[in-house]
Amino acid sequence: MNILIIEDEIPAFKKLLAYVNESLNSDFNYTHTRSVEDSIKHLKETSYDLIVSDIKIIGGTSFDIFDSIKTSTPIIFCTAFDEHLLKAFKTNGIGYILKPYTQKEIENALIKYKDLFDKKFNETNFFQQFKTLIEQKDTYKKRFAIKKPEGIKLVNTEAISYFEACGDFCKLKDSDANLHSISASLGSLSAELNPDHFFRINRSYIVNIDFIEKIVPYSKNRLSLKVKGLSVSIITSTSSTKDFRKWIDR
Repeated sequence: MNILIIEDEIPAFKKLLAYVNESLNSDFNYTHTRSVEDSIKHLKETSYDLIVSDIKIIGGTSFDIFDSIKTSTPIIFCTAFDEHLLKAFKTNGIGYILKPYTQKEIENALIKYKDLFDKKFNETNFFQQFKTLIEQKDTYKKRFAIKKPEGIKLVNTEAISYFEACGDFCKLKDSDANLHSISASLGSLSAELNPDHFFRINRSYIVNIDFIEKIVPYSKNRLSLKVKGLSVSIITSTSSTKDFRKWIDR
């Protein structure tokens, strides 16, 4: 078995190689590349049974590689992209592993690879869909136009401390401690806000990671947050705490 591992961070590569080695429990050959240019070079010269690849690498992204050279080799992506994005692709039969990953996740991904190996893979359609969703990260809402008696006020999302549900509308507080009302639900805001910065911690609040001042245990499965601009502490829901811990630690 011949594997191409595309990972620009050396510690991450060593960890990944150890996990793959333990999961396969058999002899295999591997090539390690760190950049778009080097990966293209090796793919032109060598045939691989499997590619394990990060997304953001030296010189661009792994999609730049697959746009430049056609390959029929199945691919497992190991990425730091948010979990909601990854879920959209788990039905494709290839592993998409969220960093920091575990031995078990690598093993499960390799099991999926074995299932995929004998199946027809629509590579062109797959890469186009995946690349489109990656590019959508740049389309998250950048500002809110808020109607005021004196006119329209623009509030950049990066300057928003938190969103609070208030019936059919929401309140938000900006970095200047100004409170604003907008006609939107927390559910719709969750889809519009960049998940790298915002997280819905319970049914009432979405918080900006840059404005979290303190996190302390509240109970076995919940956390208490002190958020800048908010006079009271807010509590993660039981169902969101696990994902929240991963979110703040990536």
